[in-house]
Amino acid sequence: MSLQSSPDQPQPLRVVVQQTKAWVERCGTVWVTGQLIELKRRSGAVTHFLTLRDAVAEVSMSVTASTAVLDAAGPLAEGMEVVALVRPTVWTRNGSLNFECTDLRTAGEGRLLAAIEQRKRMLQAEGLFDPARKRALPFLPRGVGLVTGQGSAAERDVLQVARLRWPGVRFVVRHAVMQGQGCVEDVREALGVLDRDPSVDVIVVARGGGSVQDLLPFSDESLARAVFACRTPVISAIGHEPDTPIIDLVADVRAATPTDAAKRVVPDVANERAMASQAVQRLRGAMLRLIDREVQTVHALRSRPVLADPLGPLTVQSDRLDELRRRCRRAALVRLREDATWVEHTLSRVRALSPRATLLRGYAILSDADGLTIDSTAAVETGQVLRAMLADGTLHAQVTEVDRREDPA
Repeated sequence: MSLQSSPDQPQPLRVVVQQTKAWVERCGTVWVTGQLIELKRRSGAVTHFLTLRDAVAEVSMSVTASTAVLDAAGPLAEGMEVVALVRPTVWTRNGSLNFECTDLRTAGEGRLLAAIEQRKRMLQAEGLFDPARKRALPFLPRGVGLVTGQGSAAERDVLQVARLRWPGVRFVVRHAVMQGQGCVEDVREALGVLDRDPSVDVIVVARGGGSVQDLLPFSDESLARAVFACRTPVISAIGHEPDTPIIDLVADVRAATPTDAAKRVVPDVANERAMASQAVQRLRGAMLRLIDREVQTVHALRSRPVLADPLGPLTVQSDRLDELRRRCRRAALVRLREDATWVEHTLSRVRALSPRATLLRGYAILSDADGLTIDSTAAVETGQVLRAMLADGTLHAQVTEVDRREDPA
């Protein structure tokens, strides 16, 4: 219904905006398709803002969506093609046209990317991307398995670069369809054959760049599980640096390009020779420094007095021993003389105190028949036989007369 107005009787702005809002909202909901060019998802907010642009014309629109709608849509990224169920409305605060989204779905490549993202999350939860299970590549493999398209640029790059780096490298090549129908089965079968070959120490899966649809087989769940089950280390070289199919995450090593895979699988012989030469030079220098240090040590030892005159210390000790021997002899002789003098003095004293010395002066020791010493005339009777001990013998005498004195003193 049109509003009546004139310069004298204008309509209030709120009335015009409310009427416009009511008219716009009569359009109802409609499904639209477009490219997601901006996504403002605010943490903790209930409503989020998106901007969609037409794929052909320079036409864009502002869209609001709730957290539940965005979560149901799955992983979203700017640049993805989406399909949205929207209802036009007018915000009365500023009179701007806005579209409220009640359902959001990915479309085209966006749908494929969302499906791949969900598959990644599932496999990651199972531990297929765990860095702890990834194996180190052999330094110099006996054989390199290569899964690639026949006559492809990827095959040429891997073979040429690897042989330039290490001419003696041996490849076991298994050709497979690298895109479209049959790709997953061919690559999986080639992986199984190479994994069972005991002469193959590492496997390279190589393919050049392409669209999301071209690289889609390398995000297949069964192929990812086949790579995970391989006992031989696997290098994934699919597409270019921005491309990250699922087998890149499952493989033991991800190479940005097939050329990068060739550089990772074998060492550079020129670099290895240079490093070996440098190591030899460092070893030679270290040995020469060690020898020079030991020579200096020998010179220092030879300059010491003990080595300049090896018998010098023995001579000093011998002279000292002779001096000690002489001092010991002198000390022993002095001690012997002192002891001899002491013995002589002691012997003289003993002799002076000995009864024999008294007997030598003419005295005698009298004793009766029982050997008892006679020291008084009172102990002797006339006719008694006595023994007189002299200095040179013993006399036996008989008492014929006893003459006693009254005062012995």
